Parts: sequence; C-alpha cells; structure tokens
Amino acid sequence: MALSTSPEAPAAVRTIARAVEEWVARLGSVWIEGQIAQLNRRPGMSTVFLTLRDTEADVSISVTAPTRLVDSSTPPLAEGQRVIVNAKAEYFVQRGNLSFRATEIRPVGIGELLAQLEARKNLLASEGLFDDSRKRPLPFVPRIIGLICGRNSDAERDVVENAHRRWPGAMFEIREVAVQGVRAVSEVTAALTELDASNDVDVIIITRGGGSVEDLLPFSDEGLLRAVSRAKTPVISAIGHEKDSPLLDLVADVRASTPTDAARKVVPDVAEQLHIVSDLRNRAERALRQRIDQSLSWLDAVRARPVLADPHVLLDVPRRNIEQLRDRSRRSLSHALDRAQDDITYGRAQVKALSPAATLDRGYAVVRDAKGSVVRDAHDVEVGARLRIHVASGEFHATSTGG
Repeated sequence: MALSTSPEAPAAVRTIARAVEEWVARLGSVWIEGQIAQLNRRPGMSTVFLTLRDTEADVSISVTAPTRLVDSSTPPLAEGQRVIVNAKAEYFVQRGNLSFRATEIRPVGIGELLAQLEARKNLLASEGLFDDSRKRPLPFVPRIIGLICGRNSDAERDVVENAHRRWPGAMFEIREVAVQGVRAVSEVTAALTELDASNDVDVIIITRGGGSVEDLLPFSDEGLLRAVSRAKTPVISAIGHEKDSPLLDLVADVRASTPTDAARKVVPDVAEQLHIVSDLRNRAERALRQRIDQSLSWLDAVRARPVLADPHVLLDVPRRNIEQLRDRSRRSLSHALDRAQDDITYGRAQVKALSPAATLDRGYAVVRDAKGSVVRDAHDVEVGARLRIHVASGEFHATSTGG
C-alpha cells in the first residue's frame, strides 16, 4: 500500500527504508539473464560477489552466491560469461543497498546462445537493418581510415601493414578498445560514435581476430548493431575468420572475411592501378593513332581526286559560260547601238530635209515685215514697207514697190 506523506507529515528515513524492504520482499525469486562483469572471491568468506551486466544496456546488479554454488558450476564461471541466475532480491535497510542472493546459476550454453542470436537476427532482419538498399559504397581512396581494434592486436597489424603495402599513402585513425568481455560493446560503440563524428574519416573498419562464439558475442550485440546502422560513415566488418559470422557482418556496409581482406577492400592496389592506368593510356594511344591514320588515308584519297589535283577544273566551265555570256552581251549591245545609230541618221536626214534651212539652201527666202512677222501674202505688204529678207547665208533689207 502506498505511503501517505506530505510536507506537513513527512515519513522518517527508517519508515521509507522498511517500506522499500517490504516491496522488494514481494518480488520473490526471479530468473535473471546477464553477463558476469565482475567475480570477486574474498579470502575466508563463503560468499562470492558477482556483478551481472545487461548485454543490451548499461545496467548492472549485485549478486551474492555461496562459494560451493560457484565452484560446482560446469564450465567454471568466469568474467564475460553469460549466465542465468535464480535469485531473490534483498534490501539492506541499514546500508540502503539492493542485492540479489543466488540459489542457482546456469551458464548459458552454445545452443541457447545460438537460439538467441537467431531470434535477434530475425528481429533485425524484419526491421530492414540487413537490406542491401541501406548499404553504402566505399570511397575509392579514403582520406582517413578509422580502425577499431584490440590493443596491440594482430588484426590491427594485418590491416595497417597490408593497407600500406597496397596503398603507401593510406592514413589511419586508430581506436584500440576491448574486443572481448564486458567492456567490449561499450568501448567499441563509443569508438564508432567518435570516428563517425569526424568529417575526415571516410570509412570505418571494426576488426578483431577469431575466437569462440562467446568471444565474438559483443559483435552481435543489438545496441552495437543499431549504432552501426545509424552511422553515416560506411562500416567494414572484419571479425574473425571466414567461418566466423557475427551479426555485425550483416549490418555493416561491407563484410570482410579477415582483417587482411578488409585491407584489400578499403584501399586499391597502387601497382594494379598503375597497370590499369598504363593499359588505358596504351589503349588511348592506339585509338588515337588509328584515328589519325584513318584521317590521313581519307585526306590522301581526297587529294587524289582530279578536282583537287587540279582545282582550276572547277572554274573552267563557269569561266567559259561567263565569256560566252559576255560576248553575247557585247554583240547584242553593238547591234542595238548600230540600229540606234541608223535610226538617228535617218531621223536627222528627215529633220534636215524638213527644216527651213534646207529650204533656204535651195534658193528660197523668208520675208519679214518691220514687226518681224513672216510675210505670207503679198497683199499684206504696203508699198514702201520696209522688209527683212532672210536667205541661206544671212539677211538683207528691202523696200516694197508694189505689184
């Protein structure tokens, strides 16, 4: 039953502690699954102190067990081992501590582990974490390679040495962490988060050597797998050997069968690339020479054509046509001018024959009176009138004497 408290009527510490003790006692015995993070034996004591850690979250509890119970376990209990414990919760009022007293401890067998991994695999697959559409391509030549590995491990040397052998300029940002035991998941996840946040790291390799199913369990941890799926940087999984297959292989963007294989996948082989470049250069040179040879052959064929051998041939026909047209134009114009000249001569003759000057040349004269009017009728001239006589060559004056 919930306590009734208020600022005016608070409960004493002992009251709260006893209430918690009662609530904990109601829990009874429970089965707990976890990983042994610490196992302490104290000389002269019949009790072993264990710390059980949750494999999916950063949560742990304290467990005490009789020494005989721990010693009778097969295989012997050790840190990092997964166990199932039947225990009863105990709350110590004086110290305010919560602990569990174990009455039975069962190491988790390989069959159970594999069944749990299969269930986790199906869960993550249903969420699409293994889909190929989520896989990101690796950069051709990464600026910096993030490497998460064990401390002074062979896997680290395999990756670094083989990568430098293939691409001498390869640069690494190395994070040495625990790759086995209770701290493996948290340290690997923290290193992954740190490298993924770096703008210079283009790819991340998570690697370790081979081991048993229990040794490789951290790389099937759900929390780590989800962290890899959230990373924006491509991740290469290089865990163990070819036969090892932690779930990290399915979530990572690329799976490498070994650390050495990871080095082959993360950087190109400089000798191979030089060979490819040389081959492409030779192919380009051959293609260019072939193109030039074809063009030269085409030019030779064009130059051999008669029209290009003697380009003036193209102008001969137009030139002859122009000359013929020019001659015809000249003849037509000369004929037209001759006709016009004849017409002018004929017209001139007609005008001359009809002109007064021609009449005067034949002995005729033009008589004008004093007013300058032409005399056409003799009766119009009075006796004694002064007249002007115009002949072919000049004029003279006369006086009329009558008829």
